[in-house]
Amino acid sequence: MTLSDLFEPDGIAVVGASATPGKLGNDAMSNVEAYDGEIYPVNPSSSGTVYGYEFVDSVAETDADLALLCVPRHLQPGVLEECGEAGVGAAVSFAGGFAEMGGEGRELQERIAEIADEYDITILGPNTAGYAIPGDDLYGSFVPRIREVESGNVGIVAQSAGVAITLSFHLTREGYGTSAMFGLGNRVNTEFADVIPVLDEDPDTEAIVLHVEGTEDVDRFLEVCQEAETPIVAYKVGEGADADFARAHTAAPLQADATYEEAFDRPGLVTVSSTTELLDAGRALADAPTPDGPNVGVVTAQAGPGIIINDSLQDAGAVFPKLTEETRERVDDLLEGITYAENPVDTGRPMPEFGQVVDAVGRDENVDIVLVYEIYEDSLGYPVAELEALAADVDKPILFTVAGPHEALRDEREQMEALGIPTFDTPERGAQAVAALVESISGSEGE
Repeated sequence: MTLSDLFEPDGIAVVGASATPGKLGNDAMSNVEAYDGEIYPVNPSSSGTVYGYEFVDSVAETDADLALLCVPRHLQPGVLEECGEAGVGAAVSFAGGFAEMGGEGRELQERIAEIADEYDITILGPNTAGYAIPGDDLYGSFVPRIREVESGNVGIVAQSAGVAITLSFHLTREGYGTSAMFGLGNRVNTEFADVIPVLDEDPDTEAIVLHVEGTEDVDRFLEVCQEAETPIVAYKVGEGADADFARAHTAAPLQADATYEEAFDRPGLVTVSSTTELLDAGRALADAPTPDGPNVGVVTAQAGPGIIINDSLQDAGAVFPKLTEETRERVDDLLEGITYAENPVDTGRPMPEFGQVVDAVGRDENVDIVLVYEIYEDSLGYPVAELEALAADVDKPILFTVAGPHEALRDEREQMEALGIPTFDTPERGAQAVAALVESISGSEGE
């Protein structure tokens, strides 16, 4: 079993396709019709066309590599057998009511697992909203408007497809995107350990973020994460949830969060405690250089946000080194002693020399990571020119926390992002992203 037919199908069959707007089979068709490949709407009860594609009666009439199963759960074993006989290599099973429900549902899942094994079919799901690879215009999902999710460099693998979809739209709303998004669902034969290595080899994926409830093969999962060269951020949930509620979601086994946190205590692996941290950590690891150490230099145009940043990073293993005498002299000359010139450096307000202060701290040999906070002012803008020169000369992460009207600062924010300077919109988010960079280098080697 391989995932190639999920990532690069030559043809896609939508089984249970519908011409009726609002039906699952219609929404799935509206998404896959963007793909540059043969599309086959399969429904023996329908005739004519949907989105310009003519209905066919059976998967046997297609040359599809991938099937999207938009049929009720009780029909899926038969449909999956037809897919196997037709040479379909991968299927996405959207229906719920399988192992997460126990009893008959568990028996149905065992049956489709047997069929998949017999015909060597890769199954994503069941009980999933599917997946998306925006860079290839491949949207194997029934979620309306999933095609609006943009291409980026962060890969998403979530046990809950609802979480995967949420993360994807969140990244897009903030002007980023995802290299790939997978909602694993009940994981009948496609697990974290199957998807992560493929994303690890994907040149478009610079970081991988995981939402984990639990997995039967913890050892294999952790081994794959530890062997990956791509940075990985994990958000483990479920330990404190109602046991019956958690099991009824994706039939995930209940497992202690500490099992994952301890295994992630090594370079390149990070754990977080919220979806926002998950995405911010992923962006920082994807876009910023790997820091040489945990020494953080902070420059803020306002003391209040600077204190929040300083406070947030104190417990994250970050160090606030003393700046070199040369840097302090340069900063003192720029600020003329009117504010706090130690680390964190507080300029008191945005000022024409603000970019020069950032440059001075960023070039300091004692600083490994630079975090900046500045309120936008129309007359000053952000110091993009100074940041461009600094980023070109020093191989250090530079993160910028922005404040101001969204549209006013959009252009310069996008310019900073293009320079490899991740931007965030609150002091806490900037600090949490820095904390992820620190954690990514502070794990214990050889554990």
